[in-house]
Amino acid sequence: MPLTSPRRSALVDQVIAELRTQITSGEWPVGSRIPTEPALVEQLGVARNTVREAVRALAHNGLLDIRQGSGTYVVATSELAGVMHRRFADSDPEQVAELRGALETRAAALAALRRTDADVRQLEALLDRRERAWESGDAELFVEADATLHAAVVAAAHNEVMSEVYADLGGVVRGFLRAGLGAELRSEAWMDHSRLVAAIREGDSEKAETEAARHNYDCRPGRRTRS
Repeated sequence: MPLTSPRRSALVDQVIAELRTQITSGEWPVGSRIPTEPALVEQLGVARNTVREAVRALAHNGLLDIRQGSGTYVVATSELAGVMHRRFADSDPEQVAELRGALETRAAALAALRRTDADVRQLEALLDRRERAWESGDAELFVEADATLHAAVVAAAHNEVMSEVYADLGGVVRGFLRAGLGAELRSEAWMDHSRLVAAIREGDSEKAETEAARHNYDCRPGRRTRS
């Protein structure tokens, strides 16, 4: 349904809210290209300038990245995630890996203690999805599958603050993972995550923490150890 408003400023706010909903709901996931400007004009029933202003506002807030000649891409799911993306995108990859490792190892230990049956089913399904993504040879598909599995491990810890911080860091983590993998999937980059999921399923907190720590050590910049 077309959006209408008597004041242009209010209309821009409506369009911003609509576009933000598409992002936060997962309809437009991180890394995806959003519809073109003409498509959004038709979809929302507003003027081109209104769409353009809304997109620029979301780019300014760090949720979108406007790339000349390529399109506009989702880079974060919240303003805080956008800030973190801008702040850490050029950081030392080793330091980002250390932060990720600290979050994931503790989350894995807590997940083993707190996971529900539903959590286990989801982890097993996402593990299977990750393995199928690897077998497909599609690097981008694998990045998303891998990142989703790790996010699910953090979610299984049932610590909302930890989950939100990890989610806000997600765009940066995906960026470094993409850069590390390159355009093609190489056999030496493969890391088996089945033992991590098994440890969480079995409620073995120490083993889950050890497995998560090993994964993060092996995927640090400069390392491509098969595990």
